[in-house]
Amino acid sequence: MPVRRYRIIGPGRAGLSMDKALTTVGWSSAGVWSRSDPISASADEVDLVILAVPDDAIAPVAEAIDPGNAVVMHIAGSRTLAELAPHLEVASVHPLISLPDPETGSMRLLSNCQFAVAGHDIAREMVLALGGTPLEVSESARSAYHAGAAVASNHAVALWGQVERIAELAGIPAQAYWQIMQTSLENAVASSAANAITGPASRGDWDTCRSHLDAIGSQEAQLYLPLAAAAAALAGQTFPENFL
Repeated sequence: MPVRRYRIIGPGRAGLSMDKALTTVGWSSAGVWSRSDPISASADEVDLVILAVPDDAIAPVAEAIDPGNAVVMHIAGSRTLAELAPHLEVASVHPLISLPDPETGSMRLLSNCQFAVAGHDIAREMVLALGGTPLEVSESARSAYHAGAAVASNHAVALWGQVERIAELAGIPAQAYWQIMQTSLENAVASSAANAITGPASRGDWDTCRSHLDAIGSQEAQLYLPLAAAAAALAGQTFPENFL
């Protein structure tokens, strides 16, 4: 596999994580540029320009780059290759992993991560160099794909936020709930969500669900109720209408 020379535009967590990971596997960095650098020249003397910028900035930044021989790539999950016009050689790579900071992010990018890829073969080449698995996602399915990523990542964190708040009500550390959350997800991955679901809503134990609502209050009920209804549906239960 050839040594590729790349330049990254966007010195945020994603850009710096990607830079550290790629240099670790032997690719050659031409630097991580910001808006103060000569963006128009960013495709000079490199094989690849990686746009690690906010989604809404992809199209204007791509347009500002003088077309050359370099492939222009973005790393956004929900955006298509059309964002990279007017360039002819384009690609996208989106890691299905959380990148909280450059050090942790670079290690996660090297941990057999899955990456959604599209466009030029350099996308797959990059993923394989990082030790990851390329995941082909059609352009028409990008929004659905990214919705799944948001649910798996952002919504799971929001759910953990509710666990933290309820743990405080119960007077125990939130970490006490981590093992049951982790093993429940492992059961679902090993089998299916329908096979793994347990708890009062899956049994139709509505009195217990009502006791939960009394304990946690109306604000927490706004998240509890739709999720309890979803749990019931997975188990083939009919959630009571106007449940209180």
